[in-house]
Amino acid sequence: MKKLFFLLALAGIMISCRQPVKEQASSAASDSTKSEIKIVDNGNVTFDKYFSDKTMRLDYNHSGSSKEEHFAVDGIVSDGAWPGSKFVLIDKLEMGPYFFSVIDKESKILLFSRGFASIFGEGQSTPEADKTWGSFNESVRFPWPLKPVTVIIGIRDPQTNKFKTTWTTDIDPASRVVNPADLVHTNVVDVIQDNGPAAEKVDIVILGDGYTKIEMGKFRKDAKKLSAFMMDQEPYISRKKDINIRAVETPSEVSGVCKPHPGVFKRSALGVQYGVFDSERYALTFDNKTVRNVASQVPYDFMIILVNERTYGGGGIYNLYATVSVDNKFANYMIVHEFGHHMGGLADEYYTSSVSYEAQDIKLEPWEPNVTALLDKNNLKWKDLVTAGTPVPTPWNKEPFDKFGYEVQKQRDSLRHAKVPEEVMEALFMRQYKQEDEYFSREKYKDAVGAFEGADYTQKGLFRSQLDCIMFTRHIHFCKVCQSSLIRVMEQYTAKGPGK
Repeated sequence: MKKLFFLLALAGIMISCRQPVKEQASSAASDSTKSEIKIVDNGNVTFDKYFSDKTMRLDYNHSGSSKEEHFAVDGIVSDGAWPGSKFVLIDKLEMGPYFFSVIDKESKILLFSRGFASIFGEGQSTPEADKTWGSFNESVRFPWPLKPVTVIIGIRDPQTNKFKTTWTTDIDPASRVVNPADLVHTNVVDVIQDNGPAAEKVDIVILGDGYTKIEMGKFRKDAKKLSAFMMDQEPYISRKKDINIRAVETPSEVSGVCKPHPGVFKRSALGVQYGVFDSERYALTFDNKTVRNVASQVPYDFMIILVNERTYGGGGIYNLYATVSVDNKFANYMIVHEFGHHMGGLADEYYTSSVSYEAQDIKLEPWEPNVTALLDKNNLKWKDLVTAGTPVPTPWNKEPFDKFGYEVQKQRDSLRHAKVPEEVMEALFMRQYKQEDEYFSREKYKDAVGAFEGADYTQKGLFRSQLDCIMFTRHIHFCKVCQSSLIRVMEQYTAKGPGK
């Protein structure tokens, strides 16, 4: 459901204009938008030379509209032990609409970097952002520096596809406004899967929202069941020994979470709510610091928030978190799909809606690894995986499939409007699932890797790598390109260093 609201705004997407920002300065963090800093990139540095074995969390407020955005430091705190690799510190994947770098303030040597996406960035493309400012608390996390550093946040330039500096802040770890104290945690931790040291593994933390104290047994059961299902899918099953999973119990005073569209209002422990950006099934939380503080009890690289609800819903944002409604019939599908967004930066590959859209003027290659604009078919980003003899672009019976998809979407919209019981919506999804199976069974290239038109909410001009994938339908399997992309991400967190 990543960017599910996007379908509401396809006709009027705005290209953002970045305005200069100058924030107040302190002895710990001075903030401003600067010209590009000449970074010295020597590759991965020696961890112990520049960092101590704990995590620094920079919280900041990210505000603006569809045409501008601004940053301001909110706080700098310890976020527990460093969970990531001590050998792969530089992000060479360079995915995401945003990218942050940590450099040594004096020498400008690049120490650490990661790509990411944000709730602000998603909201920026909605119609509301053209009229109203929004403000979101966000965080970036990196190893605790031994000396002063500069943190640089870049935005992907829509003209060049390169990252352009939009904000920098200097941090002195010895300053009085940097808090090195760790939180004293009282939440119960359930270890679901422990395969070794955090620095050599992919570490996943599972939180729960809308579970009361007496429902903690249900939370533990849900966390084990859904994570076990995800671990039984490729590529996770082949890399299971590289993954640790821990659950942190976060009881709420009420059962369930806020659902504004049907008029159900609640205040839960983590603040998850449906209806984000006016998309009824999009479930996120804006309470960033509460979520981060709870999660910091255990080492984590990626986060899943289980939502104690039957209503179909969830979300997944690259390098932020994934959310899943646990009691829906399609919870197994959702945890795999949404985690694909969160961990792998995978794009949604579906595109049908209640109306058809004309082809967009697509001039740049999407950053997501599983979709392409096919601007140069001889250098397809997944060309090494293309099945021999498969034409590019790859023909398929798109027209009847699209017609069916649009009809399903109309029925879905009608059922939502009628506020039918959830099992009625689930029955529609099952009929769709079976009919899609029938369509795919007749396709000549149903198992081939090629370039199939229709992806990323776009009917024409964008292509996915295989006919079917969990990022396209509710069939629970990743295509080969998505699997390869997820493996590349995992390798950034599991490297053990030279000779190991």
